[in-house]
Amino acid sequence: MGKLPAVAAHDMGLSCQLNDAPARGTGIRPRLVMGVIAVALTQAFAAPAPDADAILQRAFDNYRSGSSATSVAMTVHRPDWERHLDLKAWTRGQDDALVRFVAPAKDAGNATLKLGRDTWVFNPKLNQVIKLPASMMSQSWMGSDFSYNDLAKSNDIITEYTHRILATEKVGSHTVWTIEAVPKPGAPIVWGKVALKIRDDNVVTEETFFDQDMKPARRMQADKIATLGDRPYPITMTMYPLDAPDQWTRIDTSDGHFNVTVPEYFFTLSNLQNPRQ
Repeated sequence: MGKLPAVAAHDMGLSCQLNDAPARGTGIRPRLVMGVIAVALTQAFAAPAPDADAILQRAFDNYRSGSSATSVAMTVHRPDWERHLDLKAWTRGQDDALVRFVAPAKDAGNATLKLGRDTWVFNPKLNQVIKLPASMMSQSWMGSDFSYNDLAKSNDIITEYTHRILATEKVGSHTVWTIEAVPKPGAPIVWGKVALKIRDDNVVTEETFFDQDMKPARRMQADKIATLGDRPYPITMTMYPLDAPDQWTRIDTSDGHFNVTVPEYFFTLSNLQNPRQ
């Protein structure tokens, strides 16, 4: 049998001494001491309070890991048309990412490289590499409802925001935390705040972005969660602009590998423009 914490062991000894002594009056004092002991034991074995920063970091690590290589299909839906694209994405560490479109033919070769805070895009039709200003990272990527930050799996949500837990609930067999992320003073962020729902298996199930007037502007939902590689993963995610009915963009991840060795040359401007096999 494991040892009790020191405070519990001391109180248990005190309890034994009191129980051996003759009862006085109505016996209120022994009951009071036993109540104190119960509180001490509860505090000794209570689970630590969840930490918003730690929960968010684990979710980011689960989604991206130390490195990753994924294959993704993207569907852009509008009331009058629908567009399908295929892409491959690679990440390294917390900040670096390369995303390259491989289909359809008219879009194949378009690519984005993110190194730290710097981002470049390559347009094969122009055969030109363009560096994006930070203000462009929140803009639409390839006409979709996802931004450059979204598909580059940026960690800005961790580094540029402060976080707190708003609610804890039970959904099925999982505990789900709602975390509010508020931009740090001076952070180059367009959103007023972001609210995330994260399961206890480190999967982000919902992410709502609020404008500067604190009105919800768009929402990402995890429609399907399954095992990808060695982890639970949101393999189908849909982004909805909340001011545009019947408009959305869905990404479906069909293949994923994590903590893999990605060649150093992948994350270079040379490889962005002239990809090596």
